[in-house]
Amino acid sequence: MAAVRAQYPTTQPGKHLGQQRAAPATRFPLTPVAQALLGVLLGAALWAPAPSAWAQGIPAATEARRSFDVPAGSLDQALSRFGRQAGAQIVVNAELTAGLKSPGATGSLTEAEALRQVLAGTGLQAVRDASGEYTLRKTPALPASEATLPEVRVRETTLPAVTVKAKADVSATTQGSGSYRAAGPTSTATGLALTQRETPQSISVVTREKIDDYALSSLNEVLEQMPGVHVSSLDSERTTYSARGFGIENFQYDGVPTTINSAFSAGNNLSSTAIYDRVEVLKGAAGLLTGAGQPGAIINLVRKKPTATSQKQVRVGAGSWDNYSAELDVSAPLSTDGRIRGRGVAAFQDQHSFLDGSQRKTSVLYGMLEADLTPDTLLSVGLDYQNTDPQRSSWSGTRPIYDRYGNRISLPRSYNSGANWSGWEQTSGSAFASLTQWLSDRWKLQASLTHQYNGYDAKLGSIQSGPFADGTSTIFANKYVGRTNTDTFDFAVDGSFSWLGREHELVLGGQVSRAHWTGTTYANVSYPQRIVSDFWSWNGDIPEPLWGTPSSYQDETTRQEALYAATRLSATDSLKVLLGGRFANYRYAAPNSSIDYQQNGNFVPYAGLVYEINKNISWYASYTTIFKPQSYRDVSGNLIDPLEGKSYETGLKGEFFDGALNASAAYFEIRQENYPEQLEDTYAPDGNPAYRGIQGVKAKGFEVEVTGALTRNSQLQGSFTHVKARQDGKLVSTTAPANQFKLYASYRADALLPGLKLGGGGRWQSRTYQTIMNYGLGRQEEYSQSAYAVFDLMARHEISSQLTAGLKINNVFDKAYRTNIGFYRTTSYGEPRNIHLNLTYKF
Repeated sequence: MAAVRAQYPTTQPGKHLGQQRAAPATRFPLTPVAQALLGVLLGAALWAPAPSAWAQGIPAATEARRSFDVPAGSLDQALSRFGRQAGAQIVVNAELTAGLKSPGATGSLTEAEALRQVLAGTGLQAVRDASGEYTLRKTPALPASEATLPEVRVRETTLPAVTVKAKADVSATTQGSGSYRAAGPTSTATGLALTQRETPQSISVVTREKIDDYALSSLNEVLEQMPGVHVSSLDSERTTYSARGFGIENFQYDGVPTTINSAFSAGNNLSSTAIYDRVEVLKGAAGLLTGAGQPGAIINLVRKKPTATSQKQVRVGAGSWDNYSAELDVSAPLSTDGRIRGRGVAAFQDQHSFLDGSQRKTSVLYGMLEADLTPDTLLSVGLDYQNTDPQRSSWSGTRPIYDRYGNRISLPRSYNSGANWSGWEQTSGSAFASLTQWLSDRWKLQASLTHQYNGYDAKLGSIQSGPFADGTSTIFANKYVGRTNTDTFDFAVDGSFSWLGREHELVLGGQVSRAHWTGTTYANVSYPQRIVSDFWSWNGDIPEPLWGTPSSYQDETTRQEALYAATRLSATDSLKVLLGGRFANYRYAAPNSSIDYQQNGNFVPYAGLVYEINKNISWYASYTTIFKPQSYRDVSGNLIDPLEGKSYETGLKGEFFDGALNASAAYFEIRQENYPEQLEDTYAPDGNPAYRGIQGVKAKGFEVEVTGALTRNSQLQGSFTHVKARQDGKLVSTTAPANQFKLYASYRADALLPGLKLGGGGRWQSRTYQTIMNYGLGRQEEYSQSAYAVFDLMARHEISSQLTAGLKINNVFDKAYRTNIGFYRTTSYGEPRNIHLNLTYKF
C-alpha cells in the first residue's frame, strides 16, 4: 500500500505541483458536432437527453459514498490517510498544521463528509477549486487577527508550503462505495498508480458493490459479467477464459503475478469471491509486469484489506438445487491507536447442481494483518486457503455429441456423463507479506514475498462416447494427482521527479519467481466393469476402477527473473508519454523429459500516449508486448524464438458527471509472431521434427464500455465487444464469440420502499462453432451454438441498518445454451433458471 507524502515544491516561484494538471476544458473547445460524435462513440448518453438536462440528478465524485478508515492522530497523518483513500490532492501549510490533532473519520461517507470530520476541532477548513484540488485555510469564524491570514498557497505566502498528494493507493477499497465504478488507481498495467483514464490500455473492473448486488460467489460468475471476457465450461470442474481472441493464462494477486500450471485445473478458476474486494482485467499484452504468457488479457484479484474501524458481518444463502452457503467477515483494529489492524474471512458452500448427482463443497479461510510500524512503514502479512471437493464430476463435457454410428443424440440438460466416484478435488492457498517504506517525501519502496500452493487430486471417469444400437456404452477413466508450489519475490521503487519544469513519475522494479510442478498420472487402469448397460438412463453407478501403478510422472520447474522500468512523462499539461521495458530471463526444466532450456535477455517494450482533449475526454494509444518461450528446435538444433504477442490499441476514455461515470471506446490489433510450424520431412539434430517460426494469429476488434452512475440512484456496467482472429486468412478461436454485449444495472427504488434496490441485465453473444471429427461417419463436421441471450434479475432490501436481504434470479427465461461446443467431441450446457436468496447481518 502506498502512503500520501508531503511533496516540497521544486517548480518556479508562484506555482505548486497541483497546478501542473489537466488544462481546463475551454483550452481545447469542441464544436457541437464534435461533442455529439464523441458522446455517441463513448456511449455515455445512449438512453438519456443531453447531460445538461439531467446532470442535476447525477452525484458528483465528492458525493459518492465510500468506506473511510482514518484513525485519530496527528492532523498531518490524518490528511495523508484521507488523501490516499479519497484520491484527493490537498495544498497545506506545514506550519499551519504543526501540532494539530484530528479526530479521524470512519464509516461510509462522502469525500466532503470525511474531510469535515478529519478537520473537526482544528480551526481549519478545506476549500475545493474547479480542478478538484483542496486548499487548507483558517476558518473565517476565527478572530479577525487570525481570519485575515492569507490562504496557504505558495503563490500567496512566504511560509514554507507542501503539497499532500494521493498518488499511489492501489489498494483503495470498492466495498461500501455504492458504485460499479472503481474510482481508485491501479498499477496492473505499468506498476505506476494510474487511474483507468490515465492508463493507455483497456481495463475493466467488477467492484464489490456489483459482486454483492448480483451475489456473484465465484470467479466464473464475475467473469461472465466482465466486459470483453468469454467464459467456457469444459465440464463440471474446468473453466477456460479468453479475451481478444486468446486464452487468459495469467493471474495477479494484489498486482503480484504468479505462475499457474494451466494443464491441470488447481483452484484458480473455481476461486470464491468471499476474500476479494474487486476483480480487474487488463486487456491486451501485459508483459511489462507479468512475464511469460498470452497476449489476450490478465486477471488481477484484489484481496479485501483490514479496516481501522470494526466491521463485522455474517451472510447466509440458499438457492435452487440445494445450494447453501455461509460467510463470516470480521475486520477491526487490534491496537488502541489503530496502528495494527486485522481481517478474517471464513466461508463455506455446499452447492448441488442441475446436473444429475453433481455436488461441490467449497471451504475458504482468509486472514490478513496490517501494521503501521512507523508513520512511513506499513507491513502486511496474510494467509488464504480454499478447498473444493466435488462429487460425480463430469470429465470432458457432460455428454457426448454422437452415438457410435455418427448420429447426433439429444439428452436433457441434467444428463451427467460422470461416474459416482468421479471427482476433481482442487486446493489452493498462499502465504504473503509486503512492506511499503517511504524513502523520502517523493519516493517509496514496496517489496512483497508470496508462496502459493495449487494442488489437485482427480479420480475421473465418464462416458465419452455415445451408445451402440442396444443402448450400451463404456466409461473411460484416469487418475491425476499433483501440486504446484510457486515462490515469488517482487520489489519496486517508485516516485516523482522534476525535469524541465514539470513533474514526472518513475518506477523501477524486479521480480524473481520459481514454480515447481510435480504430478503423477495413472493411465494403466483395470476396470472391474467398464460396460454401461443403459446409456440413456445412466445414473453414474459403476464400480471404481483399480488405478494400478503410475504410468508417468511430471517434474517441471519454471524460473523467471526480470528487471523492469516505466515512466510517465508530462510532455505538456495535456500530453503524457509512457515508456517502459522489461529484461527477462526464462528457464524451463523437465528432467523426466530430458528438457532443459532457457531464454535469456528477452526485452519486452512498452509505450503509450495519453492526450487530454478536455476535462472529460482523453485520447490514448499504446504498444505492448508479451512473450512465451518454446521448446521446439530448428534444423540446426537451436530453439526457435519465443512466441511473441504484440498489442496495438487506441481509443477514447472519458469521465462524466464529476467522475461518477466512466466510458471508453477502443480499437485494438494483436499480432502473434513465431508461431511453431513443423517442417515436412525435416528433423533437428536430436531426431525430433524440426520447426520454424511463422506469423501466428492476428486479432482485430473494438470494444465500448460504460460503467458508473447515470442518475443519482442508478449504477450500470455495459459493454459491446467485437473481435475476429485469423491465421493465414482463416478464422480461428471460433469457440469464442465474435460479438458480445453485456449490460447489468441497479436502481435504488427508495420511493417504492426505503432501502430497496432493484436491478437486472443480461449478456448476449453471437454464434460460435468448431470443426470436429465424426468418427462414426469418418468425416469432419461443424458443431455450433447459435447466438443467444441470458437475462438475470436481482433485488436487495436494507431492512435495517444491520440486516439486508437479497434475491437473484439467473436465466430468467430458462434459455438452453451450450458452454462447451466440441471439446473431445462432447458438449456442456449452461445453468437453467435458478433462484438464490441471501441475508446479511452486520453486528
